[in-house]
Amino acid sequence: MQLRAVGKRYRRGPWVLSGVDADLPPGELVAFRGANGSGKSTLLRIVAGASRPSSGRVLGRPGEIGYVPERFPADDRMSARGYLTRMGRIRGLRGKSAGSRTDELLTRLALTGGADRSLSTLSKGNARKVALAQALLVPPRLLVLDEPWSGLDASAQAELAGIMREIADSGGAVVFTDHRESVVRTNADIVYQVTGGRVALDRDAGQEAPAPTRLVLRAPSGLVRSAEWEARDGVLDVQADSDRIVVHVSASHADRVVLSALHDGWSLVTAAPADQGDRSTR
Repeated sequence: MQLRAVGKRYRRGPWVLSGVDADLPPGELVAFRGANGSGKSTLLRIVAGASRPSSGRVLGRPGEIGYVPERFPADDRMSARGYLTRMGRIRGLRGKSAGSRTDELLTRLALTGGADRSLSTLSKGNARKVALAQALLVPPRLLVLDEPWSGLDASAQAELAGIMREIADSGGAVVFTDHRESVVRTNADIVYQVTGGRVALDRDAGQEAPAPTRLVLRAPSGLVRSAEWEARDGVLDVQADSDRIVVHVSASHADRVVLSALHDGWSLVTAAPADQGDRSTR
């Protein structure tokens, strides 16, 4: 799939995207990285076919597309299972196949709280799992994901990374965005930088990143709140353990994360490369 001189603006407003050239080859994970307001979400809508470009061309878009927008409208009274089964029927699955595929995906993504609860009652993380499941009901040849890890627990984040790689290994193309450089470097084969509506290939993205750092931190006053760590830049994984927290963080962000933790009253217990730190606790 290719984007050639793609531009986008709404009515006569300013150009949100301008002159975008990008190659999205099958078998690769392609990331678009950029600040909020840079045009990433608009670009992904064009890639998925949910929005038409104002100028330029999109070439070679495959027929079977899975798309997860950044904001999933989960305010429906329909249950998660009912919604996914109906979406499966719309996508061409027979009733029994739609139901079994729904259960398979919800089990793999570890939906908690019950598949028969209405979408409007689900947490952000569980609503994100339903959004991911609907994109995977029929194995896509193009999977487009806007901030796909947002709100997911650590196990679901790892499962999603595995699903993305499976689709690429089967010859599909995967296109995603994430605001965290460490996540992009870990998961993407090709990275484009989006700045002010223009896109440039990041030629350093293919270089192997150093091993992540494993930090063990003791919580102030014995109170552990792991959720506050998941959104910090550079953090790859968080696990709570009694009065401590284990954080895997990209090496380039380790010093910044430690300083932030100390400032917030946490105590540093150990810091080591992830493989060495993991061995030391066995």
